[in-house]
Amino acid sequence: MLPSIQPMPLLKRRFAFDDPNWIFELKYDGFRALVVLKNGKAQLISRNGNPFASFTDLCGQIEATLPKADETILDGEIVCTDAEGKPRFNDLLFHRGAPCFFAFDLLKRDGKDIRLQSLSERKHELRWLLAKISPPFPLRYADHLEGKGTALFERVCELDLEGIVTKQKHAPYVSDRDASTWFKILNPAYSQRKGREELFERDRHSEPVPGWHSCDLACANLPA
Repeated sequence: MLPSIQPMPLLKRRFAFDDPNWIFELKYDGFRALVVLKNGKAQLISRNGNPFASFTDLCGQIEATLPKADETILDGEIVCTDAEGKPRFNDLLFHRGAPCFFAFDLLKRDGKDIRLQSLSERKHELRWLLAKISPPFPLRYADHLEGKGTALFERVCELDLEGIVTKQKHAPYVSDRDASTWFKILNPAYSQRKGREELFERDRHSEPVPGWHSCDLACANLPA
């Protein structure tokens, strides 16, 4: 079930801006992943191409949510949220809450590769695909604003969220870093980032195999 598709790279940008040709989304503090649906089964694949081993329950919930979807691939983020709906990375990292998947793009639909369509068209199809999902919403549509990134970023900072992501709305989905039109703009005062590097650095040295601190810490290694 492992796809040959590589996730679209997310580059860095320092300042928010306004532009009618761009859309602006919340940046969800979690694990980037692709959902691959095939033959009634769902699999969560990390951005490095490994299957996540710690989210079998979430995979089962996604299968039940989209039972008729086949040969379908979604791009998004595995997230744990608190009672107010804010992402809590440590709850996800240490499995202290029920994870969900925020889908922000649709790459393949019932066997049809739609990556060459514009982002606006892909998100329209994604919204339609997820429109009839009922609570408890293990699979959620990541909404966006068009053209107004500055106000969204200011609000994100007020709410102590990680940041925003800006995407060119007429662009296709690409895996080439040099051709990417996706940018993250981070909140410099985001409180949940404090101490994270120290945590990763500490456990990097205590692990038999260095590197668990990356988002692949929840992934199973593929056989050689």
